[in-house]
Amino acid sequence: MVYSVILAGGAGTRLWPLSRAGHPKFLHALTGTDRSLLQATVDRSAPLAPMSRTYVVTGASHAVLVARQLPAVPEGNILVEPSPRDSCAAVGLAAAVIAQRDPSAVMAVFSADHLIKDEDKFRSVVQAAVHSAEQGYLVTIGITPTRPEPAFGHLKVGPAIGGKASMVEEFKEKPPYDVAVAYTDSGEYLWNAGMFVFRAADFLAELARQKPALHEGLSRIAEVWDEPARDDTFAGLWPQLEKISIDYAVMEGAAAAGRVATVPGDFGWSDVGDFHSLAESLPCDENGNLQLGGEVVTRDVRNSVLVPAGGRLIAVIGAENMVVVDTADAVLVCPRDRTQEVKQLVDELKERGSGQYV
Repeated sequence: MVYSVILAGGAGTRLWPLSRAGHPKFLHALTGTDRSLLQATVDRSAPLAPMSRTYVVTGASHAVLVARQLPAVPEGNILVEPSPRDSCAAVGLAAAVIAQRDPSAVMAVFSADHLIKDEDKFRSVVQAAVHSAEQGYLVTIGITPTRPEPAFGHLKVGPAIGGKASMVEEFKEKPPYDVAVAYTDSGEYLWNAGMFVFRAADFLAELARQKPALHEGLSRIAEVWDEPARDDTFAGLWPQLEKISIDYAVMEGAAAAGRVATVPGDFGWSDVGDFHSLAESLPCDENGNLQLGGEVVTRDVRNSVLVPAGGRLIAVIGAENMVVVDTADAVLVCPRDRTQEVKQLVDELKERGSGQYV
């Protein structure tokens, strides 16, 4: 019995001004189709788990839009966080609730904002991970690095344990750049794709070992999840939970204890971190340009990202390797190789009190 758990959180600030706190990137159609990233995630996981076993964890400010985009997902399977407590609380909440309903459940955890090119291969990899999860491992899907990347977790691959899976000898979350270079050059490491497969009970046991207070709080919430006391218990306990990622809270320590396995997932993966990576993941025109919706007229434009999301025509002349994003209240223009700096720009807007644009 596989359960699909989709984490629909975060603001996606490196895709500003398209992605905003109130309408983050996973709600946008950035897949090359009219389906949002969230809808595409549900679509490709549907053959693994029916809608009755599909859960979405999201924030209170996004719950209505999530439910509207996913009418086939039962209302009771949309778990709404009162406030952000990072990924460990989100995954732990889903694990605790699912374990209450099905103690033998295997969870496949996905982010709502990833792009996958080969969906058949993706599902084959997840099924291989399920096999290892049934043996008691916490399984993470690994991606072959294409560059040094300090923004991703890294997995040191150990001995094979059967099928497509191998042990993870070390789980290192977001190493410094020089360390990421050494990892990539060694050929011994995979990226952590932020996709996990494990039995809910096994994850909760490891959480109890490493973060007993967090486990205790989530267990108390889950015990009354289907009872009238849920709202009061949830409101009282949730803000007290430690705000920490699943990688730091559980996976690094579990790997050190020999509890983590990985299955390589070379199925064309992107976390759609910024406009540059988006253009690398989606089909571009004959000039290498990516246009997302709207109307655009160009002359001598190459290898650029053009996003007319403000209801206006975008006209561009003589640009190469540029990003132009037009929305109703903000315009972004920057070189493609500097799109990582958009997050700092958003931070600056917050600091100067211009939060209405964020």
